[in-house]
Amino acid sequence: MSLSLIVGLATSIGALVFFAWLADEVLEGETQRFDTLTRETVHQFASPAMTSAMRGISFLGSTIFLTIATAVVVVLFLKRHWNREAILFTITMVGASILNVTLKLAFKRQRPTPYFSLLPPESYSFPSGHSLGSCCFYGALAAILAARAQTARAKSFLWIFGILMFLLIGLSRIYLGVHYTTDVIAGFVAAFFWVMVVGFVENQLRRLRSRRRPQTEAN
Repeated sequence: MSLSLIVGLATSIGALVFFAWLADEVLEGETQRFDTLTRETVHQFASPAMTSAMRGISFLGSTIFLTIATAVVVVLFLKRHWNREAILFTITMVGASILNVTLKLAFKRQRPTPYFSLLPPESYSFPSGHSLGSCCFYGALAAILAARAQTARAKSFLWIFGILMFLLIGLSRIYLGVHYTTDVIAGFVAAFFWVMVVGFVENQLRRLRSRRRPQTEAN
């Protein structure tokens, strides 16, 4: 394997180990003090304008928005004949949805009491689905577009925009009080692990196809 694949595999394993450790700490109640302190710190910046902004940002990571946005992105990719990218993006987002539901049902962490008289979502708290889904969506989209960008400035802009988007969405969930901070962190880590796994498998399949092609042409 190339150095990049080895690093990617090691990083994904590291993310999995960190997630397992964090989940164990959450189940044992060791993160309660950290969660309370960070939620209260973020809540100190509350204002009507900030609340409106955070609710809007939070919507950009909601299931309904990401579902529609994913469909639009896939259609646009197919129209540009980016078939490989369309397949990868679809797999990433469908897998993220399945992973989110599976993890929530596995840990069944109860929601904190939301701020601003909001009704708590009906799903479990750990990990944050908004954080997991938005990290996969904006992260994968940035990676695909940056790979085709012509300039370093464009690549940097796409990566900064993608990372900023899912970080703000995670922050909005803490601000609104519908998630603990560790829920958001876990969502990001789970998303990172899943994206790395998809990328690793796709790279391996692409290498296998490239090896078979010369043999087929020779025959």
